[in-house]
Amino acid sequence: MEDYNRNQNPAPNFNERGTNGSEPDYNPNLGGNYPPTYNRNYDYGNYDPGYYGDPGPDKSVKGLKIVIIVMAAILAALSVIYFLQVKQLKEDFAYERDTLTSQLTTLMNDYDTLKTMNDTLSVNYEIERQKADSLLQSLQQERRISYRKIKEYEKKIGYMRNVMEGYIRQIDSLNTINRKLVNENSSIRKQLTSYRLRAETAEEKSQELSTRVRQGAVIRARDIRLLALSKSDREVSRANRAERLRVDLVLVGNELATPGERNVYVQIIGPDGYVLANASNALFDYEGDRIPYSATRSVDYQNEDLSVSLFYNGSGITSGKYRVTIYADGHLIGSNEISLR
Repeated sequence: MEDYNRNQNPAPNFNERGTNGSEPDYNPNLGGNYPPTYNRNYDYGNYDPGYYGDPGPDKSVKGLKIVIIVMAAILAALSVIYFLQVKQLKEDFAYERDTLTSQLTTLMNDYDTLKTMNDTLSVNYEIERQKADSLLQSLQQERRISYRKIKEYEKKIGYMRNVMEGYIRQIDSLNTINRKLVNENSSIRKQLTSYRLRAETAEEKSQELSTRVRQGAVIRARDIRLLALSKSDREVSRANRAERLRVDLVLVGNELATPGERNVYVQIIGPDGYVLANASNALFDYEGDRIPYSATRSVDYQNEDLSVSLFYNGSGITSGKYRVTIYADGHLIGSNEISLR
């Protein structure tokens, strides 16, 4: 048994420094973890290389894993940031598209509300509106839009807006001119109305004056008398003795009357209401009618008083009240009622 143990666990062969030759020689100038003296309690059979600072393969793998994890985290963070940025860009582009669409729609509505009587401007409005409609359709058909395209659309819309504002200024100018012309036309119409009223008033006054002149130019008769005469033309006091009747009168002088010859007519209306007439065809014109007369005479009137006598030589002379009317130049110029016994 003692020989067996000796063979199984032979005693280590230590050198003179106290080592068995498997450990490196101790050098105090190099430092390190080597003990200065041999430690009889140290288990040299369970040698740990890491005890002396050797990193070994496990620490390298752990470091690589840490790097991979960090890189994966960074990549995930970058992916999230990229996704959020893309989402934000899409939202921004959608907002910009909606904004441009709204601006174009408003621009088209503004063109629709522009009204003018100028044919040239109307044609230009229609052309510009068609351009805006075409641009709106192009915008709606855009599948991918970028900031560059947005700037191009904004530039075109701005140009169209400036063109429309120019048309608005032209319309305002035309409306101002139109209002001025309307005011001037209204003023002219008022003046014409005033002139027409003045002319009508003047015409009425002229007609009134003409009427007064005509009325003032009418010759008047005064001192109208009816006398009964015998065969010898002597005045008699009774009608049954009379052979004929004489009417005496005075034509009043009138400076407004036209001088010259004129016919004077006399009607002698008997007590029975009938006109005494020398013949059945003894008629003259008065106010559009043909009426009978008892006697007539042509006189030369020179705007001075003129005594005139007319004779009735017919029958039917009776006592009673007679009415004598005098006519000249188509006017009734005098009358009187006279009784014969």
